[in-house]
Amino acid sequence: MRYVPLDTPKPISKIGLGTWQFGSREWGYGPDYEQRAAQIVRRALDLGVTLFDTAEIYGFGRSERILGAALGDDRAKVVVASKIFPVLPLAPVVQQRAVASAARLGVAGIDLYQVHQPNPVVADTTTMRGMRTLQDVGLVGEVGVSNYGLRRWRFAEAALGRRVLSNQVRYSMVDRGPEKDLIPYAEQAGRIVIAYSPLGQGFLSGRYDARNPPAGAVRRANPYFLPENLERGTELIATLREVADAHDATPSQIALAYLLRHPNVVAIPGASGVEQVERNAAAAEIDLADDEHAALVTAAHAFRPVTGLAAVPKLIRARTRK
Repeated sequence: MRYVPLDTPKPISKIGLGTWQFGSREWGYGPDYEQRAAQIVRRALDLGVTLFDTAEIYGFGRSERILGAALGDDRAKVVVASKIFPVLPLAPVVQQRAVASAARLGVAGIDLYQVHQPNPVVADTTTMRGMRTLQDVGLVGEVGVSNYGLRRWRFAEAALGRRVLSNQVRYSMVDRGPEKDLIPYAEQAGRIVIAYSPLGQGFLSGRYDARNPPAGAVRRANPYFLPENLERGTELIATLREVADAHDATPSQIALAYLLRHPNVVAIPGASGVEQVERNAAAAEIDLADDEHAALVTAAHAFRPVTGLAAVPKLIRARTRK
């Protein structure tokens, strides 16, 4: 495992574990998945994973409880990250919700506490006042944000009066927006971009095509899995396979290695089983050659999916046919 080259109280692994699926039925893993969650977490610890990310909204608190129980006595050794869903993120509310999350996780302090979404009405001035108090009393270590643009990230940091260590955003080879400004800022300022959905919810795994679309409510609602987009992604997947063959790896591992080439980027893929955790962790050790990276960049830029409003009627038709 490799780690982010920053001065943090605990090392932050380049591959973390995202736990949205812990206790969330919409992923379609079934009730037995909770039993596997402990095995997944224990194996991740064995492989050097130190960042475990959850949120109070995941399974309405169940993800935090499952993760805390699975970590057990190792909770103090790793970076436990959670997120407040900012329905009314006033300072007292932020403090109360952090206490509740810490209790569900079974920790004395949350290593990284993040604002899950920017609130369009409540300014970060009051939200960060609550975060600052949490830091002052020792309940929160580092503060982070999620789904923030660069301008609001920097404003949140000014409001906190301290570093806002991380910004957790959607980032993958098919969602490359963070490369424009967030990642350059992170590298310049000594911050971290945490990439969620780093495999495009499995689009980049190569497991799906127009004749074999995914099951499950989450992926069916993702326009990338429209038959037309799966067809358009053929060349991108082919390039991933070609590079993967050269490294005796999988397309998913190469897609992760593409992100991790940035020193201040951490990826937090989920996992449906122990084997997937092992494959994800191994991706941190892959060094892409310059020509391989260039080929991936070219293939990623050539992918032009149907998204936004244009995808809505196609998604409706696709759901109706099922």
